[in-house]
Amino acid sequence: MPTHAADLQCFEIPGVTFHDTPGGLVRISIATPLATAEVYLQGAHIARYQPAGAAPVLFLSEKTHLAPGKAIRGGVPIIFPWFGARVGHPESPAHGFARTMEWDLESLVRCDSGDILLVLRLSSNAATLSQWPHEFTIRHRITIGAQLHMALEVENRCDSPFTFEEALHTYLAVGDVRSAGLTGLENTSYLDKVDANQRKREGSEPIRFNGETDRVYLDTTTTCTVHDTALARRIVVEKSGSATTVVWNPWIAKAKAMADFGDDEWPTMLCIETTNAAENLITLLPKSTHTMTATVSIAS
Repeated sequence: MPTHAADLQCFEIPGVTFHDTPGGLVRISIATPLATAEVYLQGAHIARYQPAGAAPVLFLSEKTHLAPGKAIRGGVPIIFPWFGARVGHPESPAHGFARTMEWDLESLVRCDSGDILLVLRLSSNAATLSQWPHEFTIRHRITIGAQLHMALEVENRCDSPFTFEEALHTYLAVGDVRSAGLTGLENTSYLDKVDANQRKREGSEPIRFNGETDRVYLDTTTTCTVHDTALARRIVVEKSGSATTVVWNPWIAKAKAMADFGDDEWPTMLCIETTNAAENLITLLPKSTHTMTATVSIAS
């Protein structure tokens, strides 16, 4: 049975409210002196995050679908257990099933720091096993405060290893991507998905954007910084447990081709995705857990 806001009354604490949306999703709204945010049970999806006194940090398309089974365009979708198209399975949904399934709210607390910590959980079930035959539990630990901290924990409940790909597919809000720069990926090898997946190597200068960008940077654990000159700020993305960083902007033609993305929204977003994919996919031993984290913060 789908969860409704009334089912979550036992989790209520000051600054956190639950809502049934017109489209049929459950939204968790957070408003504290440190930050405001919105999280959906579907996909354990952080849709909005805004530290006190700052502009919104995450991009959310005005055209996005907010309906059961529809991926949300923007915020932080969770990609699992494959990234992009599933190799050898054209019938499988892009980016896996985790982002379109309803997760359970496991816990919700206010920390002594004033941060809000919520933990959402997705466990294997008949629907997941029909697509991917492995027993698992995933927890998304989200900390809302002066920074946004995310920890994605994947537990292998099988008696044999399994492999998977994953991503915190973070859509960052920028003033104008055409004047933005990105540092942290200098001299890193990447797969250029815009150019037939050719393997290339980044130069030593900050990355600039002048066309469609879809790059899978491999074997990199470094912090990335978006230099957003239009909004006079830097967005810093730190990570752990991740060896891949994906950088994406659809630019003009692809934006127009997506029904859930506004034609003129592309200049105001840039995806910096904390990922394990391609050559960096994870093999997880039985009864083991892998944790991938990302922390997003603002600097002037």
